[in-house]
Amino acid sequence: MRISRIFLPFLVLAGSPAWAQPEASAVAPPLQRLEQRLAATASDNPGEFGIAAMDLATGEAVSVNGDKAFPMASTVKVAVAATYLGEVDAGRRTLADPVAGTTASALMERMIIHSDNRATDLLIATLGGPTSVDVWLHAHGLAGIRVDRTIAQLLAARRDLRDVRDSSTPKAMIDLLRLVDGGSALKPESRAVLLDLMRRCATGRNRIRALLPPGTLVEHKTGTLNGFTGDVAFVTLPDGRRIAMAMFARGGDNRPGVIATVARAIYDGFAGQATASAAAAGGTVGSDR
Repeated sequence: MRISRIFLPFLVLAGSPAWAQPEASAVAPPLQRLEQRLAATASDNPGEFGIAAMDLATGEAVSVNGDKAFPMASTVKVAVAATYLGEVDAGRRTLADPVAGTTASALMERMIIHSDNRATDLLIATLGGPTSVDVWLHAHGLAGIRVDRTIAQLLAARRDLRDVRDSSTPKAMIDLLRLVDGGSALKPESRAVLLDLMRRCATGRNRIRALLPPGTLVEHKTGTLNGFTGDVAFVTLPDGRRIAMAMFARGGDNRPGVIATVARAIYDGFAGQATASAAAAGGTVGSDR
């Protein structure tokens, strides 16, 4: 299992993926401990896990198997939504456009909130097919993520959880979330639409959200196949910082439980890092001084 410890300075071009290997001294000790805990959790449970998380304010990040490709399953729907909203921002489409007897907006709600596969494929067809989503991703500088098939094609194919088609590394998924969040790919109105839909996601209550403190704001999208469980999210800490998380799990028999445990460890680890930094500076977390 490859474990990378990373400090990534915040980039002006928020959509540019730039995971880098720093000097060991550049990583805050709380995040070192967090990665050790994540690696131990992954090792102690049957199956294979891909984990990545980033503080979107500072760019500090952790990962376990961060460069390994995993199926995206329905987490790809974040990319489909972003591609369509990019078309809206460019003036080529609207959310009110009629599609198959309904509207693009209604299809997007069904796709993100309820993970509706038919709604997803209707939007993909409207965009011109899976290649259009893949082109959008790579036009924004993303690597390690690819879209090859419709959902119907993916589900009809022989199941191979190591197929590189329709896959993403955990780091690449974080780069996609960061792109969505950073304002360089979507206008504020479109970003708000997508985050609102992710906040209302009705699936995966036993994954990233399960063990977080009550009331924690989670904007997420799940993905599920036979033998695979995923969840990707923006999670807001009590001090207002937002953490992007990507969790992929294949094999094993307790995938949702491991994802929930890892999400809580990441939440505590990044929150603890802020506490440690404030203590070192002689300040108070959340202080307005």
